[in-house]
Amino acid sequence: MSRLFVAIGDSFTEGVGDWDPRYPNGVRGWADRVAKQLSKQDPTWRYANFAIRSKRLRQIIDEQLQPALDLHPTVVSVYAGGNDILELRTSITPLMETYEEMVSLIAAAGARPLLFTGFDVRLHPVLEPMRRRNWTYNDHVRRIAEDYGALLVDYWCFDEYHDPRLWDVDRLHMSPAGHKNMAAHVLRVLGVDHTLTSKPLRPHQRLTMAELLRKETAWWGEWVIPMFGRRLRNVTLGDHLEPRWPTPIRPADGLKRLAAERLTASAGRAPSS
Repeated sequence: MSRLFVAIGDSFTEGVGDWDPRYPNGVRGWADRVAKQLSKQDPTWRYANFAIRSKRLRQIIDEQLQPALDLHPTVVSVYAGGNDILELRTSITPLMETYEEMVSLIAAAGARPLLFTGFDVRLHPVLEPMRRRNWTYNDHVRRIAEDYGALLVDYWCFDEYHDPRLWDVDRLHMSPAGHKNMAAHVLRVLGVDHTLTSKPLRPHQRLTMAELLRKETAWWGEWVIPMFGRRLRNVTLGDHLEPRWPTPIRPADGLKRLAAERLTASAGRAPSS
């Protein structure tokens, strides 16, 4: 009998930062890499991915959870709540109660939940309250994982992610190297051998103080301020996107070929101008 790996969540699971125009939504990501390795272990593994960038916990539950469970998955990976934490007015306690309800539904459906803590990102002092909220979130996720027999990828303690080369230029999403490294961690938690190897990282940039200041100013102007501006306008980068793999695929059939077919099908559905 074939097994099914389903991923739900936000940009972390969609694959943002691992940019590749050959794949749906222009990204590849750790989940695609995990699916490919699972298929090498057993070609009957199937894979679906409903994650869309910027989605909050309630949206993930309302839009992704039931379609995922309707597929009768073996494993459901979920990273959710990170976008809610960025809203300081969001109370952590009811947020995590809702998160636990989601995990309980996954477990009750007979699937194994695969959960993630959030990384302990070093933030500007102005954003320090968000870092503390992340610590509280992680404490809840660890407790919920234990209570429901979920698999846990404890991202918080992966020290290699303090290397900026594992992050995209926005400093919020992993780079291709970061996604590949995350795939290896997920496969370890799943108990699956893999053939993933890390390419040498680009050399560290040695910047002067003036260059560091310009880089910091550009980061605020290009990423942080626009992100909060979108939140004030109640718009997100995922508003017009569809799930990358809403129908289960067999990665053993070739992810690049399947991606090309999906992109062609999506282009055929696009409205004419």
